[in-house]
Amino acid sequence: MARHLIGTCTREGDLVAEGFTTSEATLTAAAELDRRAIALVPHFPLAQHIGTRLRATLNTAQLGRVQMRPTRPDQITRGLADRLGDVALVIAAPPPYETGGRPPRQPTERECAACRAELWMLTSQQLGLFLAGAWRVLRPGGVLAVITTLHHHAGRLIDPAPRIIGHAQRVGFRYAQHVIALRVPIDGDALVVQAGPADLAQLRDTGSASLPPTVNVHATVSLFTKPPRIAESDGPEGPNGGRTR
Repeated sequence: MARHLIGTCTREGDLVAEGFTTSEATLTAAAELDRRAIALVPHFPLAQHIGTRLRATLNTAQLGRVQMRPTRPDQITRGLADRLGDVALVIAAPPPYETGGRPPRQPTERECAACRAELWMLTSQQLGLFLAGAWRVLRPGGVLAVITTLHHHAGRLIDPAPRIIGHAQRVGFRYAQHVIALRVPIDGDALVVQAGPADLAQLRDTGSASLPPTVNVHATVSLFTKPPRIAESDGPEGPNGGRTR
């Protein structure tokens, strides 16, 4: 997904920024496509893990194109203070309850570095500040890509995309496109969903009246653009709240 977004929305030499980072995928894709990239990684063990993976994957020239900064997503403006108005693409995949999903739970030491980091970051992240910060770091005509997934919570199906779209538009972004990204491969005309060990316990008789187990097979990618021309007083901090004239 990162490779498709970067290849479509940027050109060689452009700068890509990532918030809510949980892996090396975006940095790797950017480096291999001859882009520069900065990932916000406030959790040190996760940064160490990503650094190890990058050094095992990229060559010296490619490593010179990527970096991590110990900044939370809602502090993106501070973390990229030297790159304000220079970023071509911001990619973000906020965890579920940052966008109106399930409540947080306590992390355990036995979880992987990425899992612990996700839970830790959510205690203080604010999506609104991140969106406003993304506006400031993006150049005119830049693209914001927010990746979300539907969730079941308390018997309700929660779609965080409408809330994010409304908030981004209030900041000043133009809603450009809604993309469905499959998380599973396609075999002919069928989606290939593989059950994990936990899922096997939920397999049931086909005649059972109980609901089947749910499986996430796609993600929603909401694409926004920062208008190429805005009045000097517009934007997240201007009197028009980012609306173009």
